Amino acid sequence: MPLPNSDKRGQTGDVHPLVDAPALDRLLRGEPTPVLLDVRWHLAGPPGIDSYRRGHLPGAVFVDLDRDVAGPPGPAGRHPLPDAAAFEAAMRRAGVSGDRPVVVYDDADSTAAARLWWTLRYFGHERVRVLDGGYHGWVDAGRPVTAEEPQVGPGDFTARPGRLPVLDAAGAAALAKGGMLLDARAPERFRGENEPVDPVAGHIPGAVNAPTLGNVGVDGRFLPADLLRERFAQLGATDAVDVGAYCGSGVTAAHEILALSVAGIPAALYVGSWSNWVADPTNPVATGED
Repeated sequence: MPLPNSDKRGQTGDVHPLVDAPALDRLLRGEPTPVLLDVRWHLAGPPGIDSYRRGHLPGAVFVDLDRDVAGPPGPAGRHPLPDAAAFEAAMRRAGVSGDRPVVVYDDADSTAAARLWWTLRYFGHERVRVLDGGYHGWVDAGRPVTAEEPQVGPGDFTARPGRLPVLDAAGAAALAKGGMLLDARAPERFRGENEPVDPVAGHIPGAVNAPTLGNVGVDGRFLPADLLRERFAQLGATDAVDVGAYCGSGVTAAHEILALSVAGIPAALYVGSWSNWVADPTNPVATGED
């Protein structure tokens, strides 16, 4: 369930969740240098590891979203929370330690990077940022890339779950009635006109559509905080109400949580999202705009 309003302080974190290419370049020249995690992932198309092997930020380690950042698909959803021990082991293999900052990135729009950012934060890492604009933003800024895979020593990250608020199906239904539940999917999926992945089309009754594409510009970078606050306020999502987000499987909804964090609005993630909701045939389904 989302945290009560009185307990929401600090949920957006003390470290700004975004870093741009010039700022990251400066961080990489200082101490301690951040751990770089490449989490490029494509719902359709070639695996992210192929993109990584063609070129990545120097020193970056590839993290597989399906294998490392989510548990096995099933009734809990297509991308449920990973087991704490499994996530801890994956992050240690990537060189993540609790006292060293982490910067994560994907191709451009931060959809996959946001899920890794959120998962690290959920399991207790306090110093995680997303490279705004991703790999393409880094290249466009004239920064170097390499195909050489680094030799990485093991990290000492300890996964402590529960550091960010989450929703289950019952919590999402309650929030849709008594708070603000944002559906991060494309409008046609929200309305039930098209459902390319899950077996049932539609949305959770009472949810409000807020497609993640509206959080970024054409370059894949997040809108400024004031514009994001304005966007969410128009939808009814402010820091004065309990806010949550869901999508198809809990990936793009993490992008919504990141955008809300940039806007200064704490929010809970329904990790199982629509893929978990429709696994229970007794859960109601709405279609159309409402």
